[in-house]
Amino acid sequence: MSTTRINALRKKVKAENLDGMIVNQLDHVRYFTGFTGSSGLLVISPKGADFFTDFRYKDQSAKQVKGARVHIIKGDPIDSLKDFTNLAGPNYRFGIDGDHVTVAQYNKLRHIWPTVLLPRAESLLGDAGWVKEKVEIDLITKACAISDTAFERVLGLVTPGVREREIAAELEYQMAMLGSERPAFETILASGWRAALPHGVASDKKIARGDFVTFDFGATVGGYVSDITRTVVVGKATSRQKRIYGIVLKSQLAGIKKVKAGVSGKAVDDACRKIITRAGFGKAFGHGTGHGIGFYVHVGPRLSPLSHDLLKVNNVVTVEPGIYISGWGGVRIEDDVVVTRSGGRVLNRAPKNLLEL
Repeated sequence: MSTTRINALRKKVKAENLDGMIVNQLDHVRYFTGFTGSSGLLVISPKGADFFTDFRYKDQSAKQVKGARVHIIKGDPIDSLKDFTNLAGPNYRFGIDGDHVTVAQYNKLRHIWPTVLLPRAESLLGDAGWVKEKVEIDLITKACAISDTAFERVLGLVTPGVREREIAAELEYQMAMLGSERPAFETILASGWRAALPHGVASDKKIARGDFVTFDFGATVGGYVSDITRTVVVGKATSRQKRIYGIVLKSQLAGIKKVKAGVSGKAVDDACRKIITRAGFGKAFGHGTGHGIGFYVHVGPRLSPLSHDLLKVNNVVTVEPGIYISGWGGVRIEDDVVVTRSGGRVLNRAPKNLLEL
């Protein structure tokens, strides 16, 4: 997998009349090499592909890195390039990721390779990892199945008097027992008025009868994550709760229906946002409709009013509209969806009807 990806990058580099490319952002390093550590640098040059990391990752890099020569160095990987001056010649043009190379790193490169030109070339990396291979989709599907099952296992704990942190801990434990390597991100579990916080991570608040409880969490399998949100009510739902939940569900289903290869991220967002706005809650939906997932929980393409991304076959995106009312609570519903030529294929199976616990 990694060799194919590096070769594809080399072709892009050549097509842009560049002699090489420096890849320092760890998401991209992982995508191209398979390396999962916290310190690594990939350099594409006329000499081939070279990967730099330190002693901590000697055995790990030997096992994981494919398609590049591995060099175990001391200190910062960019600093180490001073010992590999043969990778670049006078007036060579090496692309850099202007979105992730710091001023300090840029100055180091200028000092190490004073005759090398360093044009910005992040466009060559912008959508790396957005389109998934079958094995990647299979891993995300397994992560979704784990999160679905874990959610259903903890529903019995959602009772008055239980603290949010207790339920979140049990949810993460159940995911681990089902095979998750780690939580995909810090678990969000917000009840009552806290459900109006889109990123309300679990707190010591005790759940009360009548509360909305929003779960937003994910599992990790083979390094790939899931990201699911469900909102339930403790006890019988009020008419207002039922109405707002129904609006969000209708919005989410409309967004999923819009997902298809060739459709813009903005168009999916519009499909969701129009329903919420027409119902009178437009100002209560203040975030984008979704994002891509993969190694990490936020990658491209984006589904938002500002997105210029077009959906492609085998993107995996979230669709997660919500309504948030300060001091009262909120509702969000989220699924992970594979983009196909004919539409969106939902990976989650957890129920989306309003559960009254």
